[in-house]
Amino acid sequence: MDAHIAYKTFGDPDSPAIVYPTWFSGLLSDNYWLIGEDKTLNPKKYFIIVPALFGNGQSTSPSNYSQPGVFPKCSFYDNVRAQHELVAQHLGIKHVRAVTGWSMGAGQTFQWATQYPDFMDLAVPFCGSAKTSLHNQVFLEGVKTALLAAKHIPSAGSGAGGLLGAEQSLKAWSDREKDVGLKAFGRGYAGWGFSQAFYREKLYETALGFKDLEDFMQNFWESWALSKDPDNLLVMLQTWQNGDVSQQAPYDGNFEKALGSIKAKTLVLPSKTDLYFPPEDSEYEVSYMQREIGTLKVFPSIWGHWAGGPGQSKDDVKWLDEQLAEFFEKN
Repeated sequence: MDAHIAYKTFGDPDSPAIVYPTWFSGLLSDNYWLIGEDKTLNPKKYFIIVPALFGNGQSTSPSNYSQPGVFPKCSFYDNVRAQHELVAQHLGIKHVRAVTGWSMGAGQTFQWATQYPDFMDLAVPFCGSAKTSLHNQVFLEGVKTALLAAKHIPSAGSGAGGLLGAEQSLKAWSDREKDVGLKAFGRGYAGWGFSQAFYREKLYETALGFKDLEDFMQNFWESWALSKDPDNLLVMLQTWQNGDVSQQAPYDGNFEKALGSIKAKTLVLPSKTDLYFPPEDSEYEVSYMQREIGTLKVFPSIWGHWAGGPGQSKDDVKWLDEQLAEFFEKN
């Protein structure tokens, strides 16, 4: 595959490097909220590299691929291998201070720590996992199937795409198909990104400024989904559904062995109310890391998955940055 990877850097290339990958659907600019001279990810102190996921529309994606209608299956392994080539060969960096990321960025952080265990000192995955749980796969099946239904295409199953009929194609979405499918995708997502308590306390009104629930559904969730390319979403969703750091040599499917291989000091930060990545999953992951390698701390937040990003919960941003600062200083 003739692929390219989009990236953005901050700071002096001679400073210690930090790799900070993007998340599901996120553009490079969607990562900038955690970077600044007033933050732990300080470009005056570190050389910060933000690489974009395949499928995000900036790195190689269905929306910019040279062969319309044909796009290869893409894994976390593929993404991190490309990122390693970017960092080690193109940028000439042989060791980094840390890898960190939110959501699918956390999945890439775990992938880095198992795929290149000697390449970094620290790993900080927040609100993400080393292996996509069955419950998470079920959620993703729901939003994927809602999107495919706009083209009358059924799902081929978790981790797969759609079952195309003889005359069907995922390319050339009509405006009507995009409108119906992406709005359904956004509304399906709406019940999962934030917690039950977030909705119960109506933080979409008091914290985010929407006038009521329908305003939030239309102008937050539908608006977000409509800004995306449906084929790009399907590629990233497939990457997420198939996430599992043990699906590589030398682990060969042994998840616990993969976790035990991590050498970087690792701070795992789940959200107390995350419906995708509950703290229990993170506890399991840390329990199989070597002694004095893994540490678990839990966001004390009702913002659900959004506690980890993209910067809208100011209290959670402050808490996260404090955890990063303390962890970087101690290690």
